[in-house]
Amino acid sequence: MADFVLTKVDGAVGVITLNRPEKLNAWNAEMRVQLIAALEALEADAAVRAIILTGAGDRAFGAGQDLSETKSFDADRAEVWVGEWERLYDRIRSLSKPIVAAINGVAAGSAFQVALLCDIRIGHEDTTMGQPEIKSGIASTTGPWIMREIIGLSRTIDLTLTGRMMDAEECFRIGTLSRLVPKAALMDEAMRLAGELAELPPTAMRLDRQRFREMTEAGFRDCLSAGVRIQREAYASGEPARMMEKFLVERAARKAARTA
Repeated sequence: MADFVLTKVDGAVGVITLNRPEKLNAWNAEMRVQLIAALEALEADAAVRAIILTGAGDRAFGAGQDLSETKSFDADRAEVWVGEWERLYDRIRSLSKPIVAAINGVAAGSAFQVALLCDIRIGHEDTTMGQPEIKSGIASTTGPWIMREIIGLSRTIDLTLTGRMMDAEECFRIGTLSRLVPKAALMDEAMRLAGELAELPPTAMRLDRQRFREMTEAGFRDCLSAGVRIQREAYASGEPARMMEKFLVERAARKAARTA
């Protein structure tokens, strides 16, 4: 089995790295399973008091869903897919320990959403973030919920319907990035901040995270219920498969042109 997620512990800080750099750390089902397992292991380790989540390589935190997986989904598999995301998002939300996201490049689609579920997000000048799912025929349900919580409804509508990506300055200005640092300093700053969080009282930290979860739980459950309904309708229409195939063909053509 491939190691799509790497974990190490440095003192009181656990570091999780999404590890599909050749795919810009795009998600597949096994990667989601491995990330849940990594989070559970660090949650159970009493010596770990804070967590960093980042991506392998210097191009991407995560490019979102691997379209080569989802392009063949039917309505039933799409419903199962929503359940896979529910398990991952619920695990992130229910941790007792703070999570710092070190956004080392692109954070798109579901990777953008995972970054927003982390407590503090640090990026650099080449970080880009956004919700481009509409361009590959994927309807957004969990994305608009978490974006609205962070940046409000107007910006959520803009990003969801246009599918545009934001540069680092815009991300910092509107709050999808909490900190903006030089590229070379990203992991050092993430370790410094996670170390500070690890020194804070753990019971208060757990209770604060618990309260944030309670405040947003109704919206989270609503978006998942809507996700099942909407993704079943979307995939039954056949539009996602057509759009993803078109996107993959165009991407392959661009890659071929660059290497010609």
